[in-house]
Amino acid sequence: MTTPRSVALERLAYTLAAPVLAVAPNLYPDSPVNQVVQLAGAVGVGGWILAARSDAPGTGRKMLRWSPLALAAAVDVAAGHTTGFGPYGLDGLLAAGWAAAGLLVMPFSRHTRRRHRPALATPTPQPVPADVPEESVAQPDDGADLLTRDARTLWEQAGMPGRTHIVKATRHPGQQHDMTILLRASETGRPITGLSEAAVAAPFGVHSSDVVLAEVAIQPGRQGGPGWMEARITPDANQRRRKAPTDQERWTDKVGGPKGGASGSELVHKTRDNERGVTFYRAKMSDSTETPRIDLAKVCRALGLPEDDSCVFVLVDGNEFLISAFDEPPLSQIFSATRELLTPDAKGMYVCGFTTTGQPVKTMVYQHDKNAPAHGLTLGVSRSGKTQFFAINMAAQSLDGQIVWLGTVRKDEKTTVLGRYIDRQGSNALWMARSLRAAKALCEIRAEMPWPHDGQPHDYKPGDTRCPYRQLNVYGDEFMTAAQDADFGEFIQKDGEDLTVTGLKYGIGFNPAGQSPFAHNGFSTEMKDNLRQNSRPVIFNMGSPGATRKAAEGTMENAYDVPTIPARYSRSEGSAIERAMRGEADPENGVSTGGVAVIVLDNGRAILMRSLYADFDTDLAHLFPDEVNRLTDYEVSELEKRGLWFDWNEPVRPGEFWPEPDEDDDGEGRSRRRGGGGGKGGRSSKGGGRRSEQVASPRQALEAIKNLTDA
Repeated sequence: MTTPRSVALERLAYTLAAPVLAVAPNLYPDSPVNQVVQLAGAVGVGGWILAARSDAPGTGRKMLRWSPLALAAAVDVAAGHTTGFGPYGLDGLLAAGWAAAGLLVMPFSRHTRRRHRPALATPTPQPVPADVPEESVAQPDDGADLLTRDARTLWEQAGMPGRTHIVKATRHPGQQHDMTILLRASETGRPITGLSEAAVAAPFGVHSSDVVLAEVAIQPGRQGGPGWMEARITPDANQRRRKAPTDQERWTDKVGGPKGGASGSELVHKTRDNERGVTFYRAKMSDSTETPRIDLAKVCRALGLPEDDSCVFVLVDGNEFLISAFDEPPLSQIFSATRELLTPDAKGMYVCGFTTTGQPVKTMVYQHDKNAPAHGLTLGVSRSGKTQFFAINMAAQSLDGQIVWLGTVRKDEKTTVLGRYIDRQGSNALWMARSLRAAKALCEIRAEMPWPHDGQPHDYKPGDTRCPYRQLNVYGDEFMTAAQDADFGEFIQKDGEDLTVTGLKYGIGFNPAGQSPFAHNGFSTEMKDNLRQNSRPVIFNMGSPGATRKAAEGTMENAYDVPTIPARYSRSEGSAIERAMRGEADPENGVSTGGVAVIVLDNGRAILMRSLYADFDTDLAHLFPDEVNRLTDYEVSELEKRGLWFDWNEPVRPGEFWPEPDEDDDGEGRSRRRGGGGGKGGRSSKGGGRRSEQVASPRQALEAIKNLTDA
């Protein structure tokens, strides 16, 4: 075996230096040799100290390497302090021991030398059977391009995340770092599991948000399914997306995301109508089976729109929806009523207003599909626009040849003006009770009226020229207040309820109006259901958005989303926080929402509209026909026979609504109802006795029984 040259030289140095260490201190104490040896020993001790203080590995080997110098200095100092060569030749023994230790230390010290070849003197190890190395999972060379090979190198250095290969890497056009990598599971037939965006981002040095994992569709010539996956790495595009996103990207990131205002939706397109000053955002749900759930305020913040109900509206249609963002409040515009708009078509429909998108909204004067008249239900607080809507609705009915009666609780300017263009109009609870009682009697009269073509009575058919009578529309403004009247409320409520149930067969529609559609305010469940099913309810401002929504939902079969009607349209100007810090007042720029209403369409969907405007300060004759439509002579004569056709403004007649007590009762058997006359409509405390001809209804009979028994 051949000894390496470095080992032979080191051994020779130890052999030659050992006699010098033993002789020099005894024969030449002041020789420079001693100084050199001691200086070398100091260097060795310094090497020990540095090796001990270092945190790097190999401290023991470094100290072992410096040991010959330090030990040589120790032998030299010991030889210099002994007499002669010391007892028993101690100096020689120490020098010989130092040389022997050096010969043994030498094989350890050589391990500290980097890139040192193995010692030739060491025995050559015999080859032993080695285990077959495991086949590398790296993709074999398949002639891939440089980008794919570089990506594979990074992927292999990361330990093949998710036990996958990179099949191909494709750079995105015009991008420096963006690319898409196609991954396949290392084992055939195994699905890719445990692979996350962070595991893909780490090898390429990008943020995990810049990685999107997607399934691979099966294509001709290439497999797909769970064993394949596609990873899109887009740091450049995401940086641009954060700074200047497109409309689609902004929607996806801030609106359609899990925490967005319309989660699960995607933008179809954004369009701008400069002429109308509106921007439309049309979107749909990614899953066509889902229903949009929209937080409009959150959507506005995401799109940079003002959070303002007066300018931003949403329209839902199935799994699609439309957000309209106007520059100015669209419903603050006035739409004047014209005879052309109010003239009903062949199906009894006319334009009653316009939506936020400028679409005309239609309602009906009769139900063409049901071959019946139409009821009406109008709700709203004072000054919300109910009487304005009455005017256009009455004009449309009059233009269709129908008869109109209007009863209110109190007299006002607008109802008095309307009285000039309709058949009858009155302004107290007594008048309303008489009108409802007459309309109820007309049901009996028309049920027996013969039609001229065959001489037989028939149910009313809208638009049938053979019908011997016209459709009658009875209005009850402030119906809830009238239904709670102490004297005539029970008659108004009962006759109104009967009219909604039976009136449609005989061409009579009932149109109550007020501030509540609920039973405790005069609307029974049966009455409300009939009104809802045979009309298009119109709900104006009910005092607050919550009350408006509740009233609208009370007229709908299901609780659909109901648009909000604020008390005033007020544009948001500047920052409220900055105004508060400066102590400035908020801008007073509100616009009244009078005339804005929610109309419930036939399919139960509620939409927001601005009703047509009828100017009561001008002549309304241009909206109504030239002649007022009235009852036929036959109907009037039949009502007169029943004592129901006269001036309904007269004070209540004796026995008209309840039997009068006998004069002999000396006041003890008087009815419990208040006496009096005039506008209050109370009956006189004196009158005729209990004559049988005064009892004309079951209710009057019941009152008579109560008076007889003093119940």
